[in-house]
Amino acid sequence: MSTNVLRTTDAWWVVRDARAVRVDTKAVTTAELLADRDAVREAAVSGDPGTPVADLVALSPVTTPCRVVAQMVNYRSHARDSGFTGEIPPTFFRKASGSVSGPQDAVVRPSHVEFLDYEIELGLVMGAPLPVGTVVTEQDLPSYVAGLVVTNDVSARDVQLTKTQFYESKSYPTFTPTGPYLALLEPEDFVHLLDLRLRLSVNGELRQDRTLADMIVRPAQALTLLARFQTLDPGDLLLTGTPGGTALKAPAKPVEKIGALLPPAVKWKAFFRSQARNPRYLHQGDVITATIATPDGLIDLGEQRTPVTDAN
Repeated sequence: MSTNVLRTTDAWWVVRDARAVRVDTKAVTTAELLADRDAVREAAVSGDPGTPVADLVALSPVTTPCRVVAQMVNYRSHARDSGFTGEIPPTFFRKASGSVSGPQDAVVRPSHVEFLDYEIELGLVMGAPLPVGTVVTEQDLPSYVAGLVVTNDVSARDVQLTKTQFYESKSYPTFTPTGPYLALLEPEDFVHLLDLRLRLSVNGELRQDRTLADMIVRPAQALTLLARFQTLDPGDLLLTGTPGGTALKAPAKPVEKIGALLPPAVKWKAFFRSQARNPRYLHQGDVITATIATPDGLIDLGEQRTPVTDAN
């Protein structure tokens, strides 16, 4: 059975229902905590009544600096929204670990960004080194992945599209809210991965709602493909893609064909003029709520609730 771990400024905690028990560990980083799993197990079975979870201020359970890697267009529903047809080649990109923030921290929109978007994603937290050349099977996935977290791959779409790159548009501070819990998995928990349901709402309106069964490239294959060129270490984070339902969607085919005939500056000006009428982008005062769990609650990564604010 999975064990939920929460991090605060001065401690790690095992969460049991509405209460949390302090882990007796000297670990400061996520990697150090993963190397001290015995202390986590001891806290999980402790008779200590613990502290109300509501009294704790959760930080990201993934400490930084670390590697943050993400998969692009990895859900069929997102591929449809993005206008992809046919086979989609697996693609990865990096995010700055300085973008990682807590599960209740505000998402801060930079002053030059107009089109701020959300992307709920399941985060895999590595528990063992993944050297270049590693082949990961479904059976040995538990040997490499220690646990799971809720993440939000916040995106500045006007930066992403006009500069045709991902790193800047997804790496501003607060652009990777993470947590609240790091769900440490036991080997038998991995059979439930495809039952995990990702749900994201903005101001109470459900925007994204899919299970991992909608994934194109699943975790074991993704790690194998990534390991062709990228080393990962314990505590590193892989975001595994987002379902359909983001604010950004591909234009209709006739519009796309007309846009292809226009000079780039004219095309983007027309595109963003149309996007300005799209009410689904994030604005100051919005509240994003994100959860990932199995229907039976065997794995539940907790609720991430992040307000949106503009930079001063």
